[in-house]
Amino acid sequence: MVFVTAVDLITGPGVGLLPLVSLGPAFAGLTGGWRRTAFIGAAAIALCLGLSAYDGLLGTRRGLTALLSVVGVTAAGLAAAVRRQRREAELASVRSIAEVAQRVLLRPVPQRAGQLRVAVSYTSAMAEARIGGDLYEVVTSPQGIRVIVGDVQGKGLEAVETTAVVVGVFREAAYDEPSLGAVGGRLERALDRHLGQEKFVTAILAEVRDDNTLTLLNYGHPAPLSVGSDGAVRFLEPPGRALPLGLGEHGVPGPKPYEMPFRSGDQVLFYTDGVSEARDHSGTFYPLETRAHRLRMPDPDMALAAVREDIMAHVEGPLQDDAAMLLLRYRPD
Repeated sequence: MVFVTAVDLITGPGVGLLPLVSLGPAFAGLTGGWRRTAFIGAAAIALCLGLSAYDGLLGTRRGLTALLSVVGVTAAGLAAAVRRQRREAELASVRSIAEVAQRVLLRPVPQRAGQLRVAVSYTSAMAEARIGGDLYEVVTSPQGIRVIVGDVQGKGLEAVETTAVVVGVFREAAYDEPSLGAVGGRLERALDRHLGQEKFVTAILAEVRDDNTLTLLNYGHPAPLSVGSDGAVRFLEPPGRALPLGLGEHGVPGPKPYEMPFRSGDQVLFYTDGVSEARDHSGTFYPLETRAHRLRMPDPDMALAAVREDIMAHVEGPLQDDAAMLLLRYRPD
């Protein structure tokens, strides 16, 4: 508006820039609230009247056309600003509801469970919804600390519904069932009733007992990463591949549990494929094993935050898939 005024004062009415004063309320309607738009619109109308009087166009067809242009654009800007603010309020309400739903569905895990320190990081690919198809849970049972980390096939509300089924069944079964295999069987039966054909959930179940033993049961999920107290880094691959949850009721044998020692200072990182399959612009996967040194930070939450920031730096943009990480660290005596 200042630029148009300066040019009009310098060049006079012959150039015909007076209607361009309406650009002020037009941009105000796109970027500001309705009060700001109304203020700038009133200023534009006053400026248009003043320039029309200065140029001798007041009461002429050109002056009236310019004034009507400013008034019309101001009215349109006001309507756009009101509508945009209303949509922003609705979006904020939806986000708050999604956050509450996520806290109910994926409630915060305990930071300490027995001799374990637990940390979680969750990044949804749907930033507006802040909720996705990755899942995790930690349950303290009479048999030990039991953990699940999984990834539901698909996206959207259907994936969220399946996540709710898996987490709900696990919370009950992890406390009641005597073995991880029995917990997996409960999950299989529940998903067989819930899921449609060719739908599945990759998941890994874990149990940490008081005898310093970690037991794993892998349903087609990426192998967790072990970082020993001595600095040794390795993937905890299962003895054999198994089908994901939801496909085991078709007569195929389920996974076999495998055990390993889990002692003071050791830690295990569970994650979903949104971490291991995060790619940069050249298509290179995120090298999780070579970045395991970031997990040696004193605080587990800070360690996961460092890994998450490193993943974002690797992809140089938003993630294309949900990414969940759960870190179990055996606290030193």
